[in-house]
Amino acid sequence: MHDDNNHSEKPKTRREISRRQFLSYTLGGTGAFLMAGPIIPMVRFAVDPILKPKSESSFVKVVEESKITAEPKSYKFQVHQIDGWYESDVELEAWIMRDSKNSIYALSPTCKHLGCTVNWNVDSRFPNEFFCPCHEAHYTKEGKNVAVAPAPLDEFDVKLENGFVYLGKVKPNQHVVK
Repeated sequence: MHDDNNHSEKPKTRREISRRQFLSYTLGGTGAFLMAGPIIPMVRFAVDPILKPKSESSFVKVVEESKITAEPKSYKFQVHQIDGWYESDVELEAWIMRDSKNSIYALSPTCKHLGCTVNWNVDSRFPNEFFCPCHEAHYTKEGKNVAVAPAPLDEFDVKLENGFVYLGKVKPNQHVVK
């Protein structure tokens, strides 16, 4: 007779861990735990601004609608700005006017050539144009680049509400016929 009581299986042996392996695992785990303490806050600090939801375009009240004419006029206003963890109130400027259809629009005063500030009707050689003193770039009333600058002046999002003009984010010029 043959004894068929699972002779095909090998007897189970218990794998023993050496003292050296035990110390290696213990020291490695402890080291990883201690390193995670300072690293986790640093990773959170770097990633947290990216994970925050972007706020919708906020508009800022700038001027009464009744004060806007066909002649461009400069208006200054403050915007609350958040750069990562740094918050500040920044003063911006816009040239606000009415177009031929009596619609209100606002242009950024930043020259598209080198970022200098443009002014309206300040150079007698270029009457009724925006002029940049840095390299003599000039633009039409609608912001179309006439000389030097590679692109038209940017414009602000405009919203009219309760008799006031509100300005939003800067966007590419929509008033210039290409």
